[in-house]
Amino acid sequence: MTQIALPLSHLGPQEPASIVVGEGNLQVVEALASSHDWPFGTAILGGPSRSGKSLFASWFASHTGGGAIDDADTRDETEIFHAWNRAREDGYPLLLTVSGEGWEISLPDLRSRMGAALQLEIGPPGDEMAAKLMLSHAMQRGLALGEGAPAYLVPRMERSYAAIERIVAEIDRLSLERKQPATMSIWRDALEAVEGPEQARLL
Repeated sequence: MTQIALPLSHLGPQEPASIVVGEGNLQVVEALASSHDWPFGTAILGGPSRSGKSLFASWFASHTGGGAIDDADTRDETEIFHAWNRAREDGYPLLLTVSGEGWEISLPDLRSRMGAALQLEIGPPGDEMAAKLMLSHAMQRGLALGEGAPAYLVPRMERSYAAIERIVAEIDRLSLERKQPATMSIWRDALEAVEGPEQARLL
């Protein structure tokens, strides 16, 4: 399990933002490193909320010489079509991220080109990746989670990128509010606030 460091310090008050690489996104990482193999030099990246699509787009644009359009499914289709043409004319790869379940494209010329693009999808995090993500979010906040926090929290929480981020934010809030280090009592209260009391009591 590794991390890709990203030059986006504004996304975290203490540490530069990073992408934790694990089973949920390893295929995406490998595909971004091989953009010369993409059909028509184009890839579309989807995935769950807070799964790092925007960070991948920023990393790709900063480190590969390629172009990136974030949340392409919310943007003007004609502008995207022109951006695709520029990328093809100038010979660089283009990565587009999409935020929704499916990108319904109205413009026929754009639809045909995006239909031929490489389709990438970030999957859910497994246990190890969830633990690494939890520690990464805590590091960006300057929060010491406390020994054993991932081992306690991961089996009891929703296995999603957004839930992991919410849990860490709630632990940080409670720790600051109570002026206490993050120990099991705070982990439990944060878990109850985010997931409900049954999950907090889960053995």
